[in-house]
Amino acid sequence: MRKYSFLLLLIFCVLLLVNCAKEIEKLKLVAAADEPYQLDIPVQLPNYTIPEDNPITKNGVELGRNLFYEKKLSVDNTISCGSCHVQSKGFTDGKKVSIGVRNQVGKRSAMALVNLIFLPKNFFWDGRSTGLEHQIIFPITDPLEMDEKIENVITKLNADKKYKQLFLNAYQTEEITQDKIVKALAQFERTILSTNSKYDQYLQGKYILTASEERGKKLFYQHPDGNVPNTPRGGNCGDCHSGSLQTDNLLHNNGLDDTFTDLGKEQFTGLASDRAKFRTPSLRNIELTAPYMHDGRFATLEEVLDQYNDHVKYTQYTDPLMRASNFSGTLPQELGLLPSEKKDIINFLKTLTDSEFISNPKFAQP
Repeated sequence: MRKYSFLLLLIFCVLLLVNCAKEIEKLKLVAAADEPYQLDIPVQLPNYTIPEDNPITKNGVELGRNLFYEKKLSVDNTISCGSCHVQSKGFTDGKKVSIGVRNQVGKRSAMALVNLIFLPKNFFWDGRSTGLEHQIIFPITDPLEMDEKIENVITKLNADKKYKQLFLNAYQTEEITQDKIVKALAQFERTILSTNSKYDQYLQGKYILTASEERGKKLFYQHPDGNVPNTPRGGNCGDCHSGSLQTDNLLHNNGLDDTFTDLGKEQFTGLASDRAKFRTPSLRNIELTAPYMHDGRFATLEEVLDQYNDHVKYTQYTDPLMRASNFSGTLPQELGLLPSEKKDIINFLKTLTDSEFISNPKFAQP
């Protein structure tokens, strides 16, 4: 009888120790939740602001990365954020317009997710979202994308033990809410940084542009003005694709059409002055993110240069920056770029490709 009692006591002690060890391990994981995520951002890139209520932590980013590639966020569990934002393609999908659940055809091309930490507002092609956290819920609930209700997402994640632990690590509680899902995804997306292209190295004095790349850079930023004698030809790209991120983060009507099937920003502001205005995308990794424009109408960079050189449609809605660029000073307005100059601009654009970015395991599917 004593042996039996001793054996029961021993078993109880072992189980107690095992449970204590599990709790200690869980506490260790929770304690690490507040450890900040270290961002490595070179000096040539602009300042940024992180929301006070959503600091970037290691466990928050890890949770966000899992959610980014989680197909349970879609109604039929077939697509994730990563389905339309593929790392090897610069976080686009290589399609004219994105394909959602049930093979539904979307309305616009997937924008590249890159250096979002520097973007304070104007998310989506039409700029309708005021911030990254605000933006994230749209694709989950959009009928043409994931078409899922957030309450269903929460139910599915609650049934997965992995997410119980990931939310515990990030938020010190296993409770899963919309706010926590959104914030974790935003944390991960803010870490998707492209900062080591040849152009970045050039800005740091670590790379010397080739003769063609240097000519292309000058043409990229040159604003031709046919009303000023001896003004050189230029691509006029830098007026909108400005700064070290090659975007002004604003919306413009860039003269693609003279009749409009997609109203762009006007669709949600109701203002005719916003007709066919779309956000200026960053040109980071532009070599990898074809097809181009909001509707993916151009398959190559050569086609894009031809459009801006010879085929801009000038209407009352065309952006003044487009109207002001003209090499000849006569109508129709043209940039007058030579074939060799277009090639130089494209060679410069290719210096924005960051091979480290598209292979960085920190951004890959867990």
